[in-house]
Amino acid sequence: MKLMFASDIHGSLPATERVLSLFAQSGAQWLIILGDVLNHGPRNALPEGYAPAQVAEKLNQYASRIIAVRGNCDSEVDQMLLHFPLTAPWQQVLLEKSRLFLTHGHLFSPDNLPALAAGDVLVYGHTHIPVAEKRGEIYHFNPGSVSIPKGGYPASYGMLDGNTLSVIALNDQQVIAQVAINP
Repeated sequence: MKLMFASDIHGSLPATERVLSLFAQSGAQWLIILGDVLNHGPRNALPEGYAPAQVAEKLNQYASRIIAVRGNCDSEVDQMLLHFPLTAPWQQVLLEKSRLFLTHGHLFSPDNLPALAAGDVLVYGHTHIPVAEKRGEIYHFNPGSVSIPKGGYPASYGMLDGNTLSVIALNDQQVIAQVAINP
């Protein structure tokens, strides 16, 4: 299975266009959006090309191929613009040997883990910091932010290709972090 992950778009039209272009080229079956889709939030500066209504229009073209969770900056008003469900606080994707627990990161996080089994993957955003590692028996994966990266990292997204989770720089496609799950 091949999946693409994007988090913390925060209404950036250029970031959305880049993500969708990469998704179309990737061969991924699903685009998983980990929240904070349209709004920048009160603690963030406006991202480049802030255009939430246009971001919604672009994403809606891929609505049947998007799995999304609600971020702390997402609201019911945002859901009115989007043609894919956004209000779930978490989702799960079942793999052959494990599951991906998808969440934004403000409710469930590395500091507040949901009930996970050995080999499961906590997939989250919120921090805008890329992570791909195994901690104890659980994998942690954060694709970073496509629009407002933090910690000195570039804007980034994630891919699951077979059993490898990778965080990839949005602009130059360099791998930032990578981990093999259940090899």
